[in-house]
Formats: sequence, C-alpha cells, structure tokens
Amino acid sequence: MNKDQKIKWGIIGLGNIASQFASDLELIEEAELYAVASRDIVKANEFAKKYNCDKFYGSYNDLFLDESVDIVYIATPHDSHAALSIRAMENGKHVLCEKPLSLSYQDAVQMTEASKKYNKFFMEAFWTRFIPSIQDLLSKVKSGEIGSVKYLKADFAYYNNELGIRLTDKKLGGGALYDIGVYPLFLSYIILGIPEEIVAKSIYHTTGVDLQTTMILQYQAAQAVLHAGLVSASDMKATISGTRGRIDIDSPWFMTDGYSIIENEQEEKFNIPNIGRGFAHEAMECHACIKNNQIESKLWSHQNSLELSNIVERVKNQIGLTFD
Repeated sequence: MNKDQKIKWGIIGLGNIASQFASDLELIEEAELYAVASRDIVKANEFAKKYNCDKFYGSYNDLFLDESVDIVYIATPHDSHAALSIRAMENGKHVLCEKPLSLSYQDAVQMTEASKKYNKFFMEAFWTRFIPSIQDLLSKVKSGEIGSVKYLKADFAYYNNELGIRLTDKKLGGGALYDIGVYPLFLSYIILGIPEEIVAKSIYHTTGVDLQTTMILQYQAAQAVLHAGLVSASDMKATISGTRGRIDIDSPWFMTDGYSIIENEQEEKFNIPNIGRGFAHEAMECHACIKNNQIESKLWSHQNSLELSNIVERVKNQIGLTFD
C-alpha cells in the first residue's frame, strides 16, 4: 500500500458505537469511510447517506467481497465477533473488532491465529489504550513517578432504565461484565498485569446475565477493586495509588482528556484533548500498522487481548456466568 494512499474502511453493525466511530473517521485525513453493511438494507442506506459513504450493503458478506475495502470495523453484538472477524480476514480484509473480542478465550485464540494465517492486521478496538491522556499517564506510572503501585480503583457503571435485548440476552453476550466490565479489567491489567487471584460477585437479571459485578484482583503486592453496573451510576473516575503519590483520572476515565497527580498534598493537573470522541486514535494506530505491514499493534497486541480475554473468562467462571 502506498503510504500516502487513503485507507478505505468498511463498517458492519451500524449501531450507536459505529456512528461515533464513523464521526471520528471524518476527522482523519487519511481515512475514507467507503462501505457499510447491515442486515437491514434501509438502515445501511441511511447510515451511508449520513456519513457520505459510497457503498452500502444489506449483507455483511457482500461488504467482505468488496475488493476496495481495506479494513473492516466490526461493531456487531459480542456473540458474532469471532465468526465475522475470521470471515473478513479470510476475504483479505484487515480487521478492527469491537471489544470484547469474543465470549470465550478459545474463540479469541482462533481470531488471532486467523490474523497470522491470512497475514492480515487484526486488533481489538480497545480505544482507551490509545487515548492521549491514558498513554501519557501510563508512561508516568511506568517511569515510577508515583512510586510502586499498590492500589487501583475503577468503575464503569450507569443507570439504564430500558435494558434492551442486546444487554439482557444471553445468546448475544449480554450483561455488565462483557459489555463494560472489560474496561476496568483493562486498566488493572495494563498497569498491574495478570492477577494471582480474582474474587467476584454479581447481581443478576432474570435472564441470567449480570446486572452488576464487583471484582477484587489480588496481585503479589497490590490490589485492584473494580465495578461494572447497568442499574446505578458511578462517578466514572479511576484512581491509581502508589508509594509516592496517586493519579486521579478525570471522568469518564475510559475516554478522559485529563488527569491529576497528587503527591505530598500537592496536585498537578494535565489535560490532553482527544480528537473527536477519542475513536480516531485507535483508527490512526490501525493506519500506521497497516502501512508498516504489521499484523498487530505494539501498544495493544494480540497477546494483550488474549491475556485480558483470559482474565475476563476467569471472572465469568467465578460469577457462574454462562452464555447460551
């Protein structure tokens, strides 16, 4: 691929997050939203008109067969991620797949193996990893600015009085853990690594999915207290506490544009604005990797996704969650 050539995106699954992603693509000069697909052709047509997109399809497979599409953003419900990602790579497409990668660790392994088999770039769409403020504070943690991290707290919870089918249906991978619990688990993983032990408890919907889940992750010399919920709101802040000071991440922490370092009762604030809502940063990472002929990102690698998937599965087993 010519390094100055625009990268042509296809999007399948045209819900709310796909709309936000498409809006951010418009802010990137080297990106072009070229094709979209939905099982509802009318919806695909409306989405294409809204985002000035050339092509629209009433079938995901038709988009995969379009030779002009370079990379596919998969924003369908969780249960279809694995099959659709693999099919896209089989058809010669690079893939950015929404989190969680899949509903099982084994499926996640198959997805990364497909990337290697077909030599196509593949990344989990963990946009938080690429948010400038997050990258900046992670570098400060790594350099020891707050000392050795001993405690981490992160919530992702909101009140939803109309839980739709996607969030309550077991078959679709509904529930708090897989929809939003992956975010606090990501933060703990990226800072503290793989926990030695996990204790988790949930409150359930009548369908059997978790409405809220609270987790304690035990490390050799640190602990993380994490929460995800669909039935009550939290402040959406996160705290990373070390032996020399702490970092408070501004709300909502997973898409933040700022944070504070508190040391010896002195607070220093940092603000780094996002491009758009923040999805642009992961898209630009995809572009850089594709143009460098990489099949994975160094910032959020296949191994990172697999290790996080394994942690999520450990929580799933701990709370007794199963998917139909």
